[in-house]
Amino acid sequence: MKSAGAIVIDAMKMPSAERIGAAEFEILKYEFKRDLDAYLRGLGPSSPVHSLADVIDFNTRNAATEMPYFGQEILIDAQSKGPLTDERYRKALATARALSRAHGIDAALAKDRLDALVAPTGPLPWMIDYANGDHASGGCTQMPAVSGYPHITVPAGFAFGLPVGISFFAGAYSEARLIRLAYAFEQITKARRSPQFLATAPLHT
Repeated sequence: MKSAGAIVIDAMKMPSAERIGAAEFEILKYEFKRDLDAYLRGLGPSSPVHSLADVIDFNTRNAATEMPYFGQEILIDAQSKGPLTDERYRKALATARALSRAHGIDAALAKDRLDALVAPTGPLPWMIDYANGDHASGGCTQMPAVSGYPHITVPAGFAFGLPVGISFFAGAYSEARLIRLAYAFEQITKARRSPQFLATAPLHT
């Protein structure tokens, strides 16, 4: 990007990203219950489940098949949530919006008068760990997702034979600028490759 004329400021920090997790997770559980219930209600009489409560009951009755490694604590927690008018939900939503917008992306852009923020989209895929769960580390999608601001990702290259994406994101209504930046990056790098559908990943540099 520098060779193409961009001014890149490294090591951008967004401290609010470290504090947003609890509020985001609370919002997720409330909205998950509401939206899943709405979807399942529309499946018709042939469906074995019509609500999140039905899903939990189905999993419980078929635990050996449905939950051989992990439980459904998150589903049960989501089921306990009330409507989106609950004060706890509204407080979490206000907190997440403030941390991801004014104290997050907007603050980072304003500090150095940036046009956009650029970072690796996510970590490389990780092995399934039945004892400890996910091992995802890194990535930048949380803040734009929570804020509702535009975000675009394009191929950046490969590491150990696995694809790596790069993200461009900024404040509200910045879609046109982000599309221009991402398109320019694609034209310069030509990092996109057609899928090969390999049986295994060539885990070498």
